[in-house]
Amino acid sequence: MDFLSDTLVLSRMQFALTAIFHMLWPILTTGMSIYLVIVEGLWLKTRNKDYYHHARFWAKLYVLNFGIGVASGIPMEFQFGTNWGPLSEAVGNFFGSVIGFEASWAFMLEAAFLGIMIFGWERVNPVIHYIATILVAFGANLSTFWILTANSWLQTPSGVELVNGEYVVQDYFQAIFNPFMWNSFLHMFFATLETSLFVIGGISAWYILKERNVQFFSRSLKIVLAAAIAVAPLQIYIGHLSGEQVYHYQPTKLAAMEAQWETIPAGETAPWSLLALPNEKAEQNDWEIQIPQGLGYILELKPTLSEPVKGLKEWPPENRPHLLGLIYYSFRIMVGIGFFFAGLMGISVIQWLRGKFSPENLQQQKWLMGGWILAAPLGYIAVESGWIVRCVGRQPWTVYNQIRTSDAASNLPSQEVLTTLLGFASVYTLLFFAALYFGRRIIIKGPNLELPTPAEVAAIKTTPGEFQPDERPLEAKR
Repeated sequence: MDFLSDTLVLSRMQFALTAIFHMLWPILTTGMSIYLVIVEGLWLKTRNKDYYHHARFWAKLYVLNFGIGVASGIPMEFQFGTNWGPLSEAVGNFFGSVIGFEASWAFMLEAAFLGIMIFGWERVNPVIHYIATILVAFGANLSTFWILTANSWLQTPSGVELVNGEYVVQDYFQAIFNPFMWNSFLHMFFATLETSLFVIGGISAWYILKERNVQFFSRSLKIVLAAAIAVAPLQIYIGHLSGEQVYHYQPTKLAAMEAQWETIPAGETAPWSLLALPNEKAEQNDWEIQIPQGLGYILELKPTLSEPVKGLKEWPPENRPHLLGLIYYSFRIMVGIGFFFAGLMGISVIQWLRGKFSPENLQQQKWLMGGWILAAPLGYIAVESGWIVRCVGRQPWTVYNQIRTSDAASNLPSQEVLTTLLGFASVYTLLFFAALYFGRRIIIKGPNLELPTPAEVAAIKTTPGEFQPDERPLEAKR
């Protein structure tokens, strides 16, 4: 239990806890906001009440996730000042600005128009309401852009110069559009969208199996499947591009992801390790299952390597990532879930083309609906696994190859950090079960299909015989 007196370890555990918990909620809000834009747009175009009821029902889950995301996100950012003071002092000129952009440009935009999106259905013009929904979605995904910009800069710092221990920005555009930024942002954008699609699809499949509002939820399942046709393959391709970036810019992380101990020279073929048991002490894998020539195809889409793949032994132990088993299997879990999503999408499309996606036929395909229900939580696991690979694989650096994590932490009494760690764990446990409770209530209750549209409400209010405001000019009233 020596780690209980180690401030660095406790600070890392606290940040890991807050980051992993917080990540659960923006995943759904950023992706589901796009779905809300789609269904509200379909309602405005077709005036089909089903789409209106979809927008109202799924928005409830959106608001639940948004609230907990705000509550858990603020403490996470405060840690940069409390637990990671030396890091904040060194990188604050750029990193602090970008985090500020996220709060002032993105979060404020999303929060400002969220009220109109939720409460403005009968108070503003439908077009104005739709613009508010679009701006909520834009703000949510703009947050993703700025957060990934900040994190990508830590991975590949650019556009700055180190002056008296502080990074001074020389070129903001170069710093923002650092080598990791675009692929990282797109990978996360499609991850949140894909996760949201399969969550909506999984909940819809549950209703279909329960024979509740089958017509309604078969429509939502078709919408998410139509979107997944593009999203699932794109996410795999962008993931491949992200892997290529790790290959070129972070060779130690790649070696950890593949549990590769020995260097593979350029011009040779390399097997891909499907499963292994890394042994850091012995600097080898105790056992391994390999696919011949697989690594070359994964990295360069050809059997032979044009560049060497460096093994972990190329670096001294203090400069290597640790927790190799966690990094190695987190990467494979993420990749495996991505291919599962693509496979489920492909099978569902085949069934759709065979005419098996009518509400009546969907009820009979319990195996397919079970697959969608199984997929609902998997996106969260994939995203969390990806962030483990991204951040744990960057160790022992906070700013890659420039600031060590051990030098980035504040010098705090370990008991104080342990106290806040236990406090966060307690509060987040309560928040998690509260979210499950209220989310379950929303799902069990289901959509209100009797809810009138804004036009119907307006018609009711103006029905003859009802009280009407006296709109005559003031002179006529006198």
